[in-house]
Amino acid sequence: MSHIHTRPPFMGKTFLDLPLCTNLEELQAKIAILGISQGCLYPGGPVPNDQARAPATIRLESARLSLGLDRWDFDIDGTLADCEVVDCGDIQVLDAAAGTQRSTETVQVILERGARPVIMGGDHSITIPVLRAFDGHDPLTLVQVDAHLDWRDEVSGVREGYSSPIRRAAEMAHVGQIFQIGLRGQGSARQGELQAAQDYGAELITAYQVHEQGIPAILRRIPDGGRYYLTIDADGLDPSVMPAVEGPAAGGLSFHQVRALIHGLAHKGRLIGMDIVEITPSRDPIGITALTAGQLMVNFIGTVAGG
Repeated sequence: MSHIHTRPPFMGKTFLDLPLCTNLEELQAKIAILGISQGCLYPGGPVPNDQARAPATIRLESARLSLGLDRWDFDIDGTLADCEVVDCGDIQVLDAAAGTQRSTETVQVILERGARPVIMGGDHSITIPVLRAFDGHDPLTLVQVDAHLDWRDEVSGVREGYSSPIRRAAEMAHVGQIFQIGLRGQGSARQGELQAAQDYGAELITAYQVHEQGIPAILRRIPDGGRYYLTIDADGLDPSVMPAVEGPAAGGLSFHQVRALIHGLAHKGRLIGMDIVEITPSRDPIGITALTAGQLMVNFIGTVAGG
């Protein structure tokens, strides 16, 4: 399984112009950026879907985030110059089954090489094969930023689509506590999905609780000393910050709140990985959604890799 190669990114443009590593046997880094453009799609939709273009869009827009890794970044109170981080390109997707298996295997190799993955989706279904890669490691706490519950058991016979990642995660033996932050409005959840989440013991935290109590209060609900995986659905943030999503809902989290969540998790335990999903580039004419995604990734990198 260690003989895994990825595909160079679109037009050869890496995130922040970081070094490219497509032969994962040669991976030597603390952080590995990876694009997973496609997971398990629902019948009747476009193949690939619009979210599949998000990794390339985030990389292209990242040129506007940095004039050089030696420049001071006030978000991380330092620079990225000494951070050991590479861009591992994109998963080769041939079909849904092969693509999801390849995604799991690729992230497994990243973990074997001692790096922490930062994944650019793709829709939220890509989180399922990514989380499977952590099987065999110590248990993790899953922290989700999302407007929606994502506990559907199946949609049109598909059990691993973008409405089901937290339901599937809850079935993984290595996934422990689940914190779902930013919930609001209506999504695909019905009473049965809400009951399933509550029966599991998922901590359901609305966006309004975050606004009223603040991120420090939310962080105090998450046990110290854990191993945290963070999955960020772009619609978890307010559409004034990340408008390019299929399911926008007013009242979402601010950039500052999600940034504070990243830093808080890194300081209270071990932030072992992150993904950011559900960006729809065709709805992002000035690139603000991709820019915000890139800035959140920079905060993860700088906080975890010691920028």
